[in-house]
Amino acid sequence: MTLAFRLAEQVERDWLTETLAALVRIPSVTGEEDAAQEWMAETLRDLGGDVDAWRVDAEALKGRPGFPGARILTPRQNVVATFAGTDAGPTLVLNGHIDTVSAGDEARWTHPPFAATLVGDRLYGRGAADMKGGLTAILGAVRAIRKAGVGLKGTVQVQSVVGEEDGGLGAFAAIERGHRGDAVIVCEPTEMAVVPAHAGVTLFRITVSGRAAHGCVRAEGVSAFEKFLPVHAALVELEAERNRRLRHPLYEGMALPWPLSIGIVQAGIWPAIVPERLVAEGRIGVALGERIEDVRRQVEETVRRAASADPWLTQHVPTVEWVGGVWQGTETSAAHPLVETLKRAVGEVVGRPPVVRGATYGSDLRLFTNDFGIPGVLFGPGDIRQAHFTDESVSIAEVEAVSLALAVTMVEFCGVC
Repeated sequence: MTLAFRLAEQVERDWLTETLAALVRIPSVTGEEDAAQEWMAETLRDLGGDVDAWRVDAEALKGRPGFPGARILTPRQNVVATFAGTDAGPTLVLNGHIDTVSAGDEARWTHPPFAATLVGDRLYGRGAADMKGGLTAILGAVRAIRKAGVGLKGTVQVQSVVGEEDGGLGAFAAIERGHRGDAVIVCEPTEMAVVPAHAGVTLFRITVSGRAAHGCVRAEGVSAFEKFLPVHAALVELEAERNRRLRHPLYEGMALPWPLSIGIVQAGIWPAIVPERLVAEGRIGVALGERIEDVRRQVEETVRRAASADPWLTQHVPTVEWVGGVWQGTETSAAHPLVETLKRAVGEVVGRPPVVRGATYGSDLRLFTNDFGIPGVLFGPGDIRQAHFTDESVSIAEVEAVSLALAVTMVEFCGVC
């Protein structure tokens, strides 16, 4: 009997389904993660982990080198469980964030976002893919190893962290607290692709000024909305130029590896008043090897150039601010032992070599690799297209396969007694 087969007998689909459903039913929007974290701490203790649960003091961390930035500084609970090995073997960190984005307009969901509805193979709910499916796979992998009676030489550390959607406060706090390892797997939704690199991201706020007037004499005012249109067009062209120019082997075939997106636009105070102010917030992807400050400069120069072509904007130049979290790009060598071990494990589980590619989004991985020198990889169930989306869902079969692949990787990387 192969090790994968032995472990597969202990990866139970019903248990994974019930666990994921329980997690999805606990809302954990960024800043409001405590209830879900208490559930995680209890579950990890039941699995035999030595649990460290503490409230993150964001104010105390703000002055530390590498602080990732955050909008929400509310103290809330981080959870790390250590499953100690029997020897001085390597420590493998399995990381997942418990926080989710808002469900938005719940009336738009086919299935209520916190009902954890199972339809066929798919479980629906906010956070199902991003990334409670990944956390559930981690829990299932630890449980399978313990049920199979496999003793590890090395140590496995499970991190359930807060604040990833807002910059990575929880992962940063865990590492600063001393919860580190020799390598890390962050279980973001990758569709079971092995992802040793991800792009950077930085968030911006653009404010455009106009002049208010009654809507019946709108020509006597200056619409901040209309003045934003050429600025937006210039940003779209910047996105196209950057994606033509900046290429990387792990991103071949992707039309927009470094996307720019406007996520919030607010203008005006009344339907019959010409809007005198518009505020637009968005994100821009940062290519591997690029510096955040250089990309920010490109955005600022693009806005200035667009303004210089308009008489009003020349006198009222839009402002650009950099807000919220910062995600620098990162890359771990595809030849690193963890990457090779994970690739073998996935191949054994699914019966074919895994896809190896880069991710277009930022994640907590860069805090481990860039700031603390801990190599790592993204790997998990679910499709990033489901993340932050109405009717978010994940395949239970994929959660099960990821759980088994993680269990095999843990055993091979940490070693068996």
